Amino acid sequence: MLDKTKACNILDAALSTGADFAEIFLENCVKNSVTVINGRVDGALSGRDCGLGLRLICGDKAVYAYTNDIEYNNLMCMASDAAKAVKSEGHCIIRDFCVQDYRGGVSKASVMPDTVKKKTVADMLKSACAAASAYMDTITQTCMGYMDEVQDVCIINSEGLWAKDRRIRTRASVSAVASNESEKQTGYFGPGAMCGHEFYDRIDLDEIAREAARSADTMLRAVPCPSGRMDVVMDNGFGGVIFHEACGHGLEITAVSKNASVFAGKLGQKIASEKVTAIDDGTIEGSWGSVNIDDEGVPARKKILIENGILKSYMSDRFNGARAGYGVTGSSRRQSYKFMPVARMTNTYIAPGSDRCEDIIADTKYGLYARYMGGGSVNPASGEFNFAVSEAYIIRNGKICEPVRGATLIGKGADVLMNIDMVGDNLKLAEGMCGAESGSIPVCVGQPMLRVRNMTVGGRG
Repeated sequence: MLDKTKACNILDAALSTGADFAEIFLENCVKNSVTVINGRVDGALSGRDCGLGLRLICGDKAVYAYTNDIEYNNLMCMASDAAKAVKSEGHCIIRDFCVQDYRGGVSKASVMPDTVKKKTVADMLKSACAAASAYMDTITQTCMGYMDEVQDVCIINSEGLWAKDRRIRTRASVSAVASNESEKQTGYFGPGAMCGHEFYDRIDLDEIAREAARSADTMLRAVPCPSGRMDVVMDNGFGGVIFHEACGHGLEITAVSKNASVFAGKLGQKIASEKVTAIDDGTIEGSWGSVNIDDEGVPARKKILIENGILKSYMSDRFNGARAGYGVTGSSRRQSYKFMPVARMTNTYIAPGSDRCEDIIADTKYGLYARYMGGGSVNPASGEFNFAVSEAYIIRNGKICEPVRGATLIGKGADVLMNIDMVGDNLKLAEGMCGAESGSIPVCVGQPMLRVRNMTVGGRG
């Protein structure tokens, strides 16, 4: 880590040509991973990544430089080189540093990853492989993965901020493939948390593996999904990926500041059904997408994005927020020191409603029940999306009937928000990775069971 004198000198060199603001992001990250395929260890990796990112802001211009050579003389040269991209009349005065230590907070670990032997991890994954393989003779491949990460960061800026943080995360990946002579179907789950190895005492990895196998086997036996417009009931948990992708990104100030979002200029307006309240909350203890502070050193907070259908807030970072005339919200994130931070989501979900799940199904005469969602694609500017459903069923006369495969949900995020007419009371979050301008970051998506009227469903039936 830098001492105060060296940090001050680096910032002063960066500000020498007139930038308004300078910021150092110093990172030391240790990662471990293990992969087991069909009960045999396929790979085990450990690594460390250490480096420094330097950002300058001058009016509506941002300059970013980074290096993994953190020797002091090299950092001074990098700061001077970055400053050459700025030409302004002023000279910013660096304020006295006030050191704040945020380590702990929502990121607690009772069993640090480096105290756990690789063999213990491998045996845990082998057991999960065996559980999935034994579920049904259609299961032809199992793949289990493990990762942990301890990321220490220090954020220092010319306004006197000196913030330390430690982020501890662990995650498993569970995959089972079911096959016959003509088809293959995959079941997948990726449970994770912002904590240490004690996470695996809280979950039953074997049971998750069996559920992945059951999902793959069910879809292998399913009939092709019919296509057309119909009501869609999305289950809780990863069903929230549609809100995250088709709506959440449009509420990030990065898109709003460029007028590249359908939600730009709509604060205070109705953009969703009155049944919809949507929240981004980085303060949930132990949650995969949580942060003590964002990557600009701003403490995380709970943000109500949509309340009873009314747009209440965007998610904002310093640079793009200033361009849009909007304050910071503790939403600035980046994958590592190699990326300049921008506004991103943390744990983003639709809040629970008052409808009972059994009533949502019973009230649906004909439609699609999307139990588990898969991947998809989205146009952030328009909110148009195309998402695969990894496990789906037809609803007839208020009952869940035959499983169907190959279902795809097609539409616009703004339309989906308006057409939600029932929201259940069984909120659940699910873990994932979100890739965007500032790299790939841990996030949670979530929702209770909900129903969307008259969606377009693509299928092969």
